[in-house]
Amino acid sequence: MCGIIGVTGAADALDILLDGLERLEYRGYDSAGIALIDNQEIYRVRVADGTHSVATLRSSTANAPSVASTGIGHTRWATHGKPNEGNAHPHVDCAGHLALIHNGIIENYQELATTLVGQGHTIISATDTEVLAHLIEECLKSAATLPEAVRAALTMVRGAFAIGVIELSDPELIVAARKISPLIVGISGDASFLASDIPALLERTRDLMVIEDDQIVELRPGSIVVSDLDGKVVTPKPLHVMWDVEAAQKDGFDDFMTKEINEQPRVIADTLRGRITDQGAIILDQLNLSDDVLRSITNVTIVACGSSYHSGLVAKLAIERAARVAVEVDIASEYRYRDPVVSATTLVIGISQSGETIDTLQALRKAKALGGHVVVVSNVVDSSMAREADGVLYTRAGPEISVASTKAVVAQMVVLELFALHFATLRGTMTPDNVAQEISDLVGLEDAVATTLARDPAVAAVAKELIDARDFFFLGRHAGFPTALEGALKLKEISYLHAEGYAGGELKHGPLAVIEPGCIVVAIATGGEMREKILSNVSEVKARGATVVMLAEDGDSNAASLADYLLLVPATSPIVSPIKDIVPLQQLAYHLAVARGLDVDRPRNLAKTVTVE
Repeated sequence: MCGIIGVTGAADALDILLDGLERLEYRGYDSAGIALIDNQEIYRVRVADGTHSVATLRSSTANAPSVASTGIGHTRWATHGKPNEGNAHPHVDCAGHLALIHNGIIENYQELATTLVGQGHTIISATDTEVLAHLIEECLKSAATLPEAVRAALTMVRGAFAIGVIELSDPELIVAARKISPLIVGISGDASFLASDIPALLERTRDLMVIEDDQIVELRPGSIVVSDLDGKVVTPKPLHVMWDVEAAQKDGFDDFMTKEINEQPRVIADTLRGRITDQGAIILDQLNLSDDVLRSITNVTIVACGSSYHSGLVAKLAIERAARVAVEVDIASEYRYRDPVVSATTLVIGISQSGETIDTLQALRKAKALGGHVVVVSNVVDSSMAREADGVLYTRAGPEISVASTKAVVAQMVVLELFALHFATLRGTMTPDNVAQEISDLVGLEDAVATTLARDPAVAAVAKELIDARDFFFLGRHAGFPTALEGALKLKEISYLHAEGYAGGELKHGPLAVIEPGCIVVAIATGGEMREKILSNVSEVKARGATVVMLAEDGDSNAASLADYLLLVPATSPIVSPIKDIVPLQQLAYHLAVARGLDVDRPRNLAKTVTVE
């Protein structure tokens, strides 16, 4: 989940690298570094300054060579080795003639390192990446060119990688390669670029090319050649990006998280736009599964991680209720290591904001290999998962920069609710009138979320009262359970407070033992047939001395009478309630984190896109 960038043929190479790294900080910010080719040596600067690494790197490169036109840069999320300067990228070979950046994990790095040390190489860092630099150095002894050496080295490597390599003997060349980890390239005039993510390059070009697994790229000024591992030249897939870099800016908000929370009404509208005809028909034009295939589906499995997993739990309720098909929701990192039952009538849905989440990508590959139909829910057009799936449900949330996902989660829930209705229509399990009513409920969420957002001052006031609390328990039933899980995750992600989410019915099966005075219980009591049961749970925790924050719908006097603090939301259909209910829980987590003086956009130890196992 590191960020990489490279450029050749640009007079302002250093500025391009530094500007790109700033936009890649959400990829990781344990450390950062750049390497430039300066005449007959490699100029390299690396810093490890936590969330300030890129800013510190910028100030540390004041004496960088002004004429260098070829360079690579990296912002790191530590996997192997501590987040210190010695483990920061770029890494170099023994002679200091070659520099390399890497996103991913080399699984067999230890056995490679043992062999290389036996061949006389000195490995300094504790990373898996440095091994690659020495391996390519070794291959250069018998290879005529750097591309040949990289190609030879990668045949010995197991794992995931997107790499960029520069070497003194060919100072205008960058060699890049990809397996599993994302890689894009592009040209603007005489300059050629590579990066792990689109935002890093948007100021330079919107016309990009997507590099696929097991492809090697040779970048020279104004020229890009892509080939496979056998050396056969291939034509990369073009990608034109419609949005610009301004979409990734804060638009006057204090931080990206606030901006993205407040964008949620628009995101709901954008995700629905063009997918519902005037006659009420649902159009999912990139689903790419025929009506007959969808009618043949007998079971659905949803695989995801983190917040996307919680979206999957909401989707399970919607699909089972609407389409009457059994749905299993699995954590992607667990799914890929068990023996799932998949057949030609199984639909596997992978959910990932980035479309690059390594565990979800590998889970989908496994499902596809077993003969299942695969659909991806992704926020990034032409992501790795989107390219490999049978079909895609794009969420249209726009760039999400803050590590803690907000608008992307809401968009996932919306598009999956829409899919459930489409699925039900094909299967004939809902009447047209019922489908029309639920479409109306979805469309109405834009206003409901806007109303909820306007109540932010009330949430901030509750957060102020809870500033000294350290233990939070989120309780929900039915559709409120995924909401409770997501609310707890948001709180622990950005405030570093102990928070757990539970199904209310599980309270007496263990969790009640730790409820005592000082504990905060956040209860989701927003309508539906389970509301009375969650209110009974609230009575149980109040009897043990807990402080209760109640999330309830407008006009619910019973809930208000039980609450120490009340968070109110507009009434909606219970099945779509998580889409609006999560908003005040996002706000609560945000205000508690800010009150604790924390960086809400870049929580410690986390990165936006998890592209390593």
